[in-house]
Amino acid sequence: MLSNLEKYNIILASQSPRRQELLKGLDIPFCIKVIDNIEEIYPPHLQGANIPLYLAELKASAYVDKMSENTLLITADTIVWSEGEVLGKPTDMAEAKSMLLRLSGKTHEVFTGVCIQTKQQKVSFSAVSEVRFATLTEDEIDYYLQHYKPLDKAGAYGVQEWIGYIAVEHIDGSYFNVMGLPIQRLYNELKKF
Repeated sequence: MLSNLEKYNIILASQSPRRQELLKGLDIPFCIKVIDNIEEIYPPHLQGANIPLYLAELKASAYVDKMSENTLLITADTIVWSEGEVLGKPTDMAEAKSMLLRLSGKTHEVFTGVCIQTKQQKVSFSAVSEVRFATLTEDEIDYYLQHYKPLDKAGAYGVQEWIGYIAVEHIDGSYFNVMGLPIQRLYNELKKF
């Protein structure tokens, strides 16, 4: 499948093991290249889906001068959007706990922005999934924080981990988007290259 991509060296510019796992599932060869110290700062007027879309394109722009004619670059960014505010990656366990308490018993949105770029073509899109959390006890949140790694995840949780098993009551949209990459949409966009 995706024989149209055989002419490209595909780069996934992400350290996220979840994004890497999802892209591997498409059975296309790719390598990981990450430029460190890209400041993920966005204009304060941006809201919702526009934030990760802007950040995915910002990451892609850092690679343009390093791309060859046969490079196909994939960048992505994911945020949790709760009550009109961004919940990115927490800076410490206290912030992670605060985020999970905030999500408990409520519905939030997960937005992922994706940018696919070659020297000749650039396609960007965003995906949204609405996630309903059950009410969590403080003991449940503490258990998750002690046994898992919430600091590298938007909103301090991984849907594919223990907390996802016990907290997620309903998802409207792509489960894989909540993991960090709307892989079905990415597949359809890659068919166009």
